[in-house]
This record gives sequence, structure tokens and C-alpha cells, in this order.
Amino acid sequence: MIKVDNFEQAFHKKVILKNINFEIQEGEIVGLLGPSGSGKTTLIKALIGLRKSTGGEVSVLGERQPSLKQMKQIGYMAQADALYEELTAKANLAYFGRLYGLKGKRLHERIDTCLRFVNLDQEAKKPVHAYSGGMKRRLSLAIALIHRPKLIFLDEPTVGIDPALKRVFWDEFEHLRNEGMTFLISTHVMDEAERCDRILLIRNGTLIDGGTPKELIQQYGSIEQAFLKVGE
Repeated sequence: MIKVDNFEQAFHKKVILKNINFEIQEGEIVGLLGPSGSGKTTLIKALIGLRKSTGGEVSVLGERQPSLKQMKQIGYMAQADALYEELTAKANLAYFGRLYGLKGKRLHERIDTCLRFVNLDQEAKKPVHAYSGGMKRRLSLAIALIHRPKLIFLDEPTVGIDPALKRVFWDEFEHLRNEGMTFLISTHVMDEAERCDRILLIRNGTLIDGGTPKELIQQYGSIEQAFLKVGE
């Protein structure tokens, strides 16, 4: 699903990411774990085609990035919510669903399903400007899932979400993974990292380690210790 070979990203001659190499297979939940400023968001933007690499190659769903050919099979939730705040949640989902080619009965079914999933079905007719920050995050996740993509990138998706709803989200992520959907999720939350199939540890723009949660716990003693290690 994803193949990254000797990836490098620089801005104005300053190298942000270097020597990045990894692969992600279909039906995996892979966590991207590292301190703030380590390059996680820059890497995700390169993977979805918003950044052109300054070195190496990035291939997503068989297409070298940047490319728009696979966009209808990719979902993306950014750290910053990109919503039309004068519209309702339902209208936002309808707009983005149509951009992905959904229409008619299928569009309405996906809107209802995604609103229920993020627990916004009772708030669907409120304008988004009346939403709390957490509600906006939930709507952003619903939009990322509206077209049921093969591959989804989630950049700190549960910030501002209450613990009970986080568990619901992760249960659904695992359900979708079991149906073949692939996830790359950046997170600082240790219990979320432990629910990933694999974790990639990134520090100062370099991928310094990786493995299953069990492997990292054996090596470092805990996921938290692994996180602290990459923050040194």
C-alpha cells in the first residue's frame, strides 16, 4: 500500500526528513510515534501528495507521489480541521461525499453511517460554527471516512475526544482494518500506540526504530519508554 525509499524532504535547504525507509501492507494499522517537530505531519503530507520530495521515492497504492490518480481511494484527516463552518455537519459530509463521486442513496447511507459513528447524528443539522473543538474533530474524522477509502491517514485524530469515544473509534478502526482498510496514524497517546499493529519511531526527521508493540516493549520496557527514547 505504501513504499518509501530513501525519502528526503527539505525546505529552503533545511533538511526536515532524511533517510526514511519503510513499507506498509494492506490491512495494517501503523502508528507514527515521535515528539512534536519530528516530521510526522510533513511525512504524511508527502505520502498523500501535498509535498514533493526533494530526494528518494514515495509510492502509494502503486503510484509515485505526488499524484492525484489514487485520491478517491485515500482518506485524510489533518491536525487542523478544514470545515465549512457556515454549513451543517450533514451538508459538509454531502459536499465532500460528492467530491469523491458519491451520490443518491449511497451518499445518504454513508452520511448517516458516518454521523452515527462519530456520535453526531443528533447534531447533524447544527451549523459547524456552533460546534465545540471536539465535535469538529469528530466531523473531520467522519469526512475522512465518508467514501470508505482503501487507505487512510489520520494526523492526531483523537485530540479533544473524550476517552469513551476514543475507545469506540479504535474499535471501529480495528473493524475496518479487518475488512482490509489500511491506516497510518500519528499519535502521542501511549494506549493508542499499543493498539497499532506496528509502530514507527521518528526523531529529528529520521526513522530510528520500528516494530510491533510487543517487540518495542521487549526492547524498551514499555511504549512510553520507547517514546521517551526517541525524544532524547
